[in-house]
Amino acid sequence: MWKPIIFAFLIVVTGAAAARSHDVRDPATLQKPLIQDLLTESLKSNEGLEVVVSHVALPPNLTLPMHWHPGEEFAYILQGSVTLILDGEGEQEAFSGDVGVVPLKKVHTARSGDEGATILVFRVHEEGQPGRVLVSD
Repeated sequence: MWKPIIFAFLIVVTGAAAARSHDVRDPATLQKPLIQDLLTESLKSNEGLEVVVSHVALPPNLTLPMHWHPGEEFAYILQGSVTLILDGEGEQEAFSGDVGVVPLKKVHTARSGDEGATILVFRVHEEGQPGRVLVSD
């Protein structure tokens, strides 16, 4: 039941985000991740929370450092593939058109596939907190 609602929301916001100017590159040509925040907005219905919409481009075969977010993360894979690795829970592979969720403060990483990946990410988290917190080994 939630998947169609989330997908419809993503299409509406994707259209709105596309209207904003941002750097769109073929992820296969990148040397490092390109993360661009397209929107940061306080939630009027829930004081102390905000939503951040980001366009993320990952070069081929890149593994991000282990990290967590001070909120929940929702990702829509626009292009390519990515493997989400949740600490203690194994791996989940996602392809273009897939939607995924990273739970609140869950330590994780992501690894892009051979063609890289382009992802539209929505985070709902505590206002004033960093977008991500790196986890040292």
